[in-house]
Amino acid sequence: MAFTIDRPHVRGRAPRRLWRGAAAVLTAALFGAVGTVLPAAPAYAAGPAQLVYISNAGAGTVSAVDPATGSTVATIEVGSAPTGMALTPDGSQAWVANGASDTVSVIDTATNSVAATVAVGRTPQSVAISPDGGRAYVVRTADPGGVDVIDTSSLVVTATIAAGSFPDIAGLSPDGSRLYVGNFTSSTVSVIDTVSNTVTATVPVGNAAGLAVSPDGAHVYVADYNDNRLSVIDTASATVTATVPVGSLPQNVAVAPDGGLVYVANRGGNSVSVVDAATNTVVATVPTGAGTSGVLADPDGTRVYATNTFVNTMSVIDTATLTVTATVPTGSRPWGLAMGKAVPPAVNAIAPDRGPITGGTTVTLTGSHLTGTTAVTFDGTPASGVTVVDDTTVIATAPAHAPGTVGVSLTAKGRTVAASTYTYQRPTPTTTAVTPAQGPASGGTAVTITGTGFTGATAVAFGTVPATSFTVHSDTEITATSPAATTAGPTDVTVTTPAGTSTTIPADRYTYTRDTTKLTADPLLLSLSPGQLNINLKPSATLTDTTTGKPISGATVKFTVGTSTVCSATTNAAGNATCTGAIPVLTVLLHLGYTATYNGTPALEAATATAGLIRLG
Repeated sequence: MAFTIDRPHVRGRAPRRLWRGAAAVLTAALFGAVGTVLPAAPAYAAGPAQLVYISNAGAGTVSAVDPATGSTVATIEVGSAPTGMALTPDGSQAWVANGASDTVSVIDTATNSVAATVAVGRTPQSVAISPDGGRAYVVRTADPGGVDVIDTSSLVVTATIAAGSFPDIAGLSPDGSRLYVGNFTSSTVSVIDTVSNTVTATVPVGNAAGLAVSPDGAHVYVADYNDNRLSVIDTASATVTATVPVGSLPQNVAVAPDGGLVYVANRGGNSVSVVDAATNTVVATVPTGAGTSGVLADPDGTRVYATNTFVNTMSVIDTATLTVTATVPTGSRPWGLAMGKAVPPAVNAIAPDRGPITGGTTVTLTGSHLTGTTAVTFDGTPASGVTVVDDTTVIATAPAHAPGTVGVSLTAKGRTVAASTYTYQRPTPTTTAVTPAQGPASGGTAVTITGTGFTGATAVAFGTVPATSFTVHSDTEITATSPAATTAGPTDVTVTTPAGTSTTIPADRYTYTRDTTKLTADPLLLSLSPGQLNINLKPSATLTDTTTGKPISGATVKFTVGTSTVCSATTNAAGNATCTGAIPVLTVLLHLGYTATYNGTPALEAATATAGLIRLG
């Protein structure tokens, strides 16, 4: 809900001075100024909340205009005869001086509604906000004229500063330490120290109707209304160092964000003069509409807005061509202009953040204020297919690049910001064949692997077991030595590089076969005694892996005579198994031989051997 804070002030008996807005109404009535409103045309793509606020002195309203479409998104009722206005540094509020209500309206730009009304001195004309947003300086013209200083938190007038005669315009130095006040009747500019709230210098100029401070604070540009000129004040010496002839009845001044150009609204000339700040010469005059009173340089530097008081329009000027690209309808008798500072784009995520060196990956950048994005670059190389989805999302196609991590940048509305980093990787390897496609479980087979993307390979595996060794011959060929397997059967051969691991397919299959084995049993000499029923035998056998030619240790060998088990033994390091066991003499006499049996493992085949039992005597 809007509320009003009243500040007591004394109104004198002297008649009020003629307010220039009222004089303008009279001028329009006398001369019958007429203008043609052209269809609104979008000049550029503006980001959300980048609205132009226009005070309509004849309607007691402020229009919030979307410069992208030329449409009025809100009409806000304020006080009577609103003129000068300013936005707070964070853009959350617009302060409007109501010249015939002796108030200032505070507009909440989030809701575009009046949040507060502050009573000030007679006939307020303009407002300036300190860089920290803590103070509002309201210039008033009458009884007597001066500057009311308002605490923006408490909305209380904390000081009143005397200036010259009929002060009507003000501007702050970039650091907020000095306030420059243009005095129309006394033809001066008062320089005020904002710490002590005292005038420290007075600079003679013409009838000061408009005023602007350069971005570096080195100059103040003053529109000398009745002299049809622009005075240039050097702030270091507080003296006028140049005067520039401009159009008829210069009313207001704006400076480009980079300080290179100065724009002067010529109320009588129905135009905007463009002044080169380096040479102090007019480089162009742009025809606008009747009664051009207000002028504003867009913070992004690409446009200038000018209010045409007599025909109720706003002209949009393209600063590249210095031509009017759109004429936007406004409320009655538009005057002041304000716009928030351009918000730079910001990117807080990029996905995916890596891709192949061949490029072609569709990348999504997310963040804020991305409307108006014109370019995305990867290490300086432009991406293709840059598409603005909305104010928070942009998609682009990554270009080709050498392997490595590179910076990604995004450009929107003339501002380039670092977006993130993106890692270029070689393509994930692929395996298309292995030769030979099988080998013994004991390993040691030289296997040739063919495929793609092998350069920089860091590992080759047979299943989950790393190859004993491998050599990368080219991007398409590797030779690897198969490791030993614990079981026979098929397994996938994979190749790993920094880009990833090859996907398993039937073509990469390698089959382990069981190693062949051999048992060698030694004949056994024995002697029997008459009447002997049992005999102790000590059979022996050697187990060999015939695939590798090496003895097999740790294997169990069982010895039998016929169907009777003599004993079982485990092979030693030499592959030999020996044990002792009792067996009936009758069984020995029936078979006269024994059998050694090895049952095998998943990686080794089974084997058997027989040997004779040789009776002595």
